[in-house]
Amino acid sequence: MEKLKELWEKLKSIRHFEIYLAIFIGVIICVVYFGLYFDQGSDKKEDNSTAEIRTTVEYVDNLENKLCNVLSKIDGVMEVDVMITLESGFSYEYVQESQKIEITLDDTDEKLNIVKEIYPKIKGVVVVAKGSEDFRVKMDILEAVVTLLQIDESAVTILS
Repeated sequence: MEKLKELWEKLKSIRHFEIYLAIFIGVIICVVYFGLYFDQGSDKKEDNSTAEIRTTVEYVDNLENKLCNVLSKIDGVMEVDVMITLESGFSYEYVQESQKIEITLDDTDEKLNIVKEIYPKIKGVVVVAKGSEDFRVKMDILEAVVTLLQIDESAVTILS
């Protein structure tokens, strides 16, 4: 016990000891915090190669943002806004007493005994883009939307 007191006194005699101690404790806290933070993030990436989408609103927002990013890279397109409508929410196939049943649940976190998750079907897409007055640009936008979302051309409206 006496050796600990001597050690403590020696440490306290070091110039600016409190500052060094505070910095050391701060570094330890940062290492622990960020270590745990990045471990949790890597677990999510292992579970699913894409970001987990919990609600239809998040699903639509994610699709709209990705589509805007792609369309904005088309030559001649300046500003882009996209709106996507769905026919329904997510559907899930559950196992219930060794039978498969399909239930459509909108905006739920409950995923017990899910066998299959069925993504919502896209009903329509509206694209508002500066530059789409040019027929070639409009056709490029249409081709991109149809290809990316795997929908019929009649479900896409492009406005300038």
